[in-house]
Amino acid sequence: MPLFTRSRQLPGPTAESTGSTPGAQGDAAKADAPEREHDAAPAADASTAPDGRPEKAGASGGEATSAGEDDAPASDEATQEAKAASAAPDEGRPPADAEDGTPDAAHEAPDDTPDSPARAGWFGWRRRYPRAARGVTVGTTVLAGALVLFALLMPNRLERLHIEAFLRLPAEGILLATLLLALPPRPRRITAVVAGVLLGLLTVLKFVDMGFYQVLARPFDLVLDWILLDDAAEFVRESFGRSGQVLAVIGVIVLFLAVLVLMTLAMVRVTHLMVRHRHTATRTTIVLGLAWITCVTLGVQAGGAQLATRGTAQMVENRVKAVRAGIADARIFEKQAAVDAFADTPPDQLLTGLRGKDVLFTFIESYGRVAIDDPAMAGPMDAALKEGTDRLKAAGFASRSAWLKSPVTGAGSWLAHSTFLSGLWIKNQQRYRSLTTSDRMTLTKYFRKTGDWRTVGVVPGVRRAWPEGKFFGLDHIYDSEHLGYHGPYFSWTPVPDQFSLEAFERLEHGRKNREPIMAEIILASSHNPWSPVARMIDWEDLGDGSVFHEIKKEGTDPKEIWKDPEKVRTEYRRAIEYSLRSLTEWMERYGDEDTVLVFLGDHQPVPTVTAGSRSKDVPVTIVARDKKVLDRVADWNWTEGLKPAPHAPRWGMDKFRDRFMTAYGPQGGR
Repeated sequence: MPLFTRSRQLPGPTAESTGSTPGAQGDAAKADAPEREHDAAPAADASTAPDGRPEKAGASGGEATSAGEDDAPASDEATQEAKAASAAPDEGRPPADAEDGTPDAAHEAPDDTPDSPARAGWFGWRRRYPRAARGVTVGTTVLAGALVLFALLMPNRLERLHIEAFLRLPAEGILLATLLLALPPRPRRITAVVAGVLLGLLTVLKFVDMGFYQVLARPFDLVLDWILLDDAAEFVRESFGRSGQVLAVIGVIVLFLAVLVLMTLAMVRVTHLMVRHRHTATRTTIVLGLAWITCVTLGVQAGGAQLATRGTAQMVENRVKAVRAGIADARIFEKQAAVDAFADTPPDQLLTGLRGKDVLFTFIESYGRVAIDDPAMAGPMDAALKEGTDRLKAAGFASRSAWLKSPVTGAGSWLAHSTFLSGLWIKNQQRYRSLTTSDRMTLTKYFRKTGDWRTVGVVPGVRRAWPEGKFFGLDHIYDSEHLGYHGPYFSWTPVPDQFSLEAFERLEHGRKNREPIMAEIILASSHNPWSPVARMIDWEDLGDGSVFHEIKKEGTDPKEIWKDPEKVRTEYRRAIEYSLRSLTEWMERYGDEDTVLVFLGDHQPVPTVTAGSRSKDVPVTIVARDKKVLDRVADWNWTEGLKPAPHAPRWGMDKFRDRFMTAYGPQGGR
């Protein structure tokens, strides 16, 4: 072993050979010690025996030194310090109190020692492929930074998700970087983890908001909307089966956990990078802060959006306000619900103008103003409404139409139904729960209170227990299991509208020697996803609904339809036309002098159909053969026919109950 022997016997460098004093030489050796260890690692690996095992050192402990010392001999003092450093506990990590006070190289030195887990990580892969390992490390760091930036800049609406949204300066990122650089080591690590978790939660919330905007045209309510997640899971089960529901729920949970974990790890990695390059990070943060202030002052824009943004902070601020408003809303609603103009009216003074009539309140799912006003749908819809008006007129019926403003859009039919019937603005689930657990009188309850009507509900969209039915004052409820239907589902829709109306005729309206009926009928064929859509057949051929198996096969595939928004809009229009025709043909076929029909949409369809419209208007129509029925609402100035004029009266849906009861009360029509 002459190489090791010669290396051991070489004297240390003299002051003359180094051109410095012994003290300076000692200081230099101390500063360079970690780097010498790094340079020595390859040489140490090279000194192996033919069988691949390291050669054993001789009896002298000095034989264990690296061959690299031949190229960079060190003083005895430097050698002793290097040995002390290698024997220190917690190898590979700088002491906490030195993390902020030592040069960058000193921070990384322990991780570069040959035996450290960091250098030999990934089962030795880093040592065998140092360049690839370096590339992976750099790539991971870049991805971590991109992930944090993505979380800070990502909008919460799908239509705003474009490249310009990510070419901005986030104030939250600049402030967070400043805080992390200013904190001591332990608080900094805790802050990085907490910030990562919060960013992950905000990212999940933004994704949820995107879904809510696509369906309900509003963000997720942190106080009131949790129950809607259960409804969403139920919708998936009814549309795609139990297995589809399970896979969807598992996927959501896995995605949620993945976002939290990845965002936290990314935040910690970015923080370590800033600390290792403190001076560069500090200068960069100051420059970005000044740039942000300048952009705000000058109003600099990129792609039509402000270059300097505080969108995430604004989103959090809005959510805090929404939570406070949601908590306060319960008290506000309680006061509103206590006011009822007809609460003390005697039963014999209620709805006197409709005594002896069958009154049908019919909701057409998703029948919104867009179906009439949108240029792409206006032509076919005009033709359908005109045909319906003419057919009813030929059968002796007249009609009047106007607009109602729904409390919801996209979904939430039960909120619209309860608003219409209760005379209260039921805009969220909290109000709905408060209403259905109160003694508030609804329009249906007032009919029942008179004792002159049998009140029934035809609700084919209900597939399980519906305890709220008792609150609405319905004597009997026909859900999807009690209409005698043995045909297929049409996506979400359990029973086609034509069959639901024929079942109502068979089970209630067509019975002999019966009392007058007040019915709440909910037509579901125009429910999202509008594919496949049933078609009209001869009423005599409906039977038990088995005929719809073949009709469903003729329909479209929702998975294909939803790839193209224009196809979705076309299928939506066809579904509305089917519902309208089912209703008008039923009225033409079974209506008589004592039949009064009030039908309306419950809400606008999803934004895919409304194409960005913020309107919540829905059409409402009254149809009757008895002229006196329509004379009582002549002062409403509604449009003649099934199609409301663009400037026809527009009421809040909560105003209908009281105006209807006034018009058909003892004072109405005078």
